[in-house]
Amino acid sequence: MSSIIARRRHPAAGYAAVAGGLVVVGVLYGTLTGGGASAAAPPQNQTQIAQGKALFEDSCSSCHGLDAQGTSQAPSLVGAGAAAVYFQMSTGRMPAKEVGAENQRKPTDFTEQEIYDIAAYVASLGGGPAIPSAADVSTEGANTALGSELFSTNCAQCHGFAGAGGALTYGKNAPSLNASTPTQIYTAMLTGPEAMPVFGDGTVTPAEKRDIIAFIIQTRDEANPGGLSLARTGTVTEGLVVWIGGLGFLILIAMWLTARRRHRPESEPQNRPESELQKK
Repeated sequence: MSSIIARRRHPAAGYAAVAGGLVVVGVLYGTLTGGGASAAAPPQNQTQIAQGKALFEDSCSSCHGLDAQGTSQAPSLVGAGAAAVYFQMSTGRMPAKEVGAENQRKPTDFTEQEIYDIAAYVASLGGGPAIPSAADVSTEGANTALGSELFSTNCAQCHGFAGAGGALTYGKNAPSLNASTPTQIYTAMLTGPEAMPVFGDGTVTPAEKRDIIAFIIQTRDEANPGGLSLARTGTVTEGLVVWIGGLGFLILIAMWLTARRRHRPESEPQNRPESELQKK
């Protein structure tokens, strides 16, 4: 018994107790979070990664570098993630065909599978969000009313209240969402391309992202009971167009009346009696 007490009083006993406690905490943390980590980052398909690397070296490395480390022409893709690659390539923004055209939607030169292959290679370099699955972007059962509120709060300031796009500062613009697929909208929220902020799952939950997507899709199919929609740029703009049109019509009427009065004195003397002309 006295030997056990002596060991407890050893100067290294306290350090051993702390180290043992850290090991226990680490094991418990790994047990509790291990399932979520494996679900979020499934094992990579090595064949797909190899195919994506070959495509990357052929089509992307001239700007981003052979190892995607970045160059003076384009940033590093290490840590960008598969979702960013999917959005940029599926919308034709990358590879960029000209300087300053990153925010312009263009037809893509790659198939869906080739985009997934390149995205898998970039994801293998580490970091970044993954491409959402079909279930993640499904709008079945989504709340479009809540999606409308979320869109008005987070998106309408740039994209317009109906997603038709709008002008930003420094000559930039927020693109229209009319041609965007659910996966493209979801990946844009995950990655925040260009001037767009990142709406991570901590800011906008996956369910709320689906609500926003459902609202955008529903808005595209809505009829225009008022007639010409003027690209749905908003009631203020539509009212301004009507006001300018009405004001322009009144100006034309005023100019026409003024022109008639201006020519009337020249014709009146010809119609007066000769006696009145002689008096003058």
